[in-house]
Amino acid sequence: MVSIRRLLTIIGFIFLISILGLAAITSWYTVDESEQAVITTFGKVEEGITEPGLHFKWPWPIQSVKKLSKETFSLQFGYKEKDGKVESFPKETKMITGDENIVLADMVVQWKITNPAKYLFNAENPKEILRDATSASLRSIIGSTKIDNALTSGKVEIEAQVQELLSSLMKKYDIGISIIAVKLQDVDLPNEEVRKAFTNVTDAREMMNTKINEANKYRNKRTKEAEGERDAIISKAEGDRASRIEQAKGEVALFNSLYNEYKDSKEITEKRLILETIDSVLPNAQIYIMKDDGNTMKYFPVQPMQQVLPNDQQSQQKADQSSENTQKRGENNGQD
Repeated sequence: MVSIRRLLTIIGFIFLISILGLAAITSWYTVDESEQAVITTFGKVEEGITEPGLHFKWPWPIQSVKKLSKETFSLQFGYKEKDGKVESFPKETKMITGDENIVLADMVVQWKITNPAKYLFNAENPKEILRDATSASLRSIIGSTKIDNALTSGKVEIEAQVQELLSSLMKKYDIGISIIAVKLQDVDLPNEEVRKAFTNVTDAREMMNTKINEANKYRNKRTKEAEGERDAIISKAEGDRASRIEQAKGEVALFNSLYNEYKDSKEITEKRLILETIDSVLPNAQIYIMKDDGNTMKYFPVQPMQQVLPNDQQSQQKADQSSENTQKRGENNGQD
């Protein structure tokens, strides 16, 4: 009887020590800098822990802790790379473009767990949901894109559209995942014959673009030359206009001067204008002024004298002749 009681005491003591040890062991946990934790009380989510360090909780089975990584994960869609070897999955990457061509497209999605509680309890397999959403997003965008853009310059736009659509799906599914980046690894044609045909089309398009660029360059050159010629013509026309305006102003001033002289002495001005006009129209003509007594006097020019005399004497002769003619014109006008 005593031995049985003693045995039960020992067993109870061992059980108590075990419970206390278990409580001591499960009441503390550590969170690293690269981890985040979720605390559950009898299976109910209490809070998320993101601060690193040593933390206290109620012992198991009252509370339990689940730890998840903060790192950025990579989802490889359409291929699998391991130990430097790449394995492709054509059935997964084959899709139809917006202009009904078949292409093979694979990509990498970088994602993080931003809400560990939702990641753990809102979905049974969030990674599988992410893969299916990636496939749906990529097929949707490729299905609205022409093959030329998908194979050449449209990859950046496709990546942006896929990331936007995939992010919206993750928010809708609410599984605690955030999309960091999306990168198209490769977009290719399904067989060699199609690749060759498309390469020919691409080469022809590049040649067309080259010719267009050359034509635009020549057009710009000719346009600049024409603009230069136009500016030169405009500049010359403006110069001619200014010259003619000044000439017209001079002619107006001359006319006004003559008109003022004409008002003061009409007869003298009329004779002067007649003589100057004759001299201008007939520069080689010899002009004579007839007096009433029948005598004649040579007026201008004195051609024989200018041809015989030296240059300095011709100049003096011209001065004397001009003075004499002026005097005689005055006498004639007085007689008239």
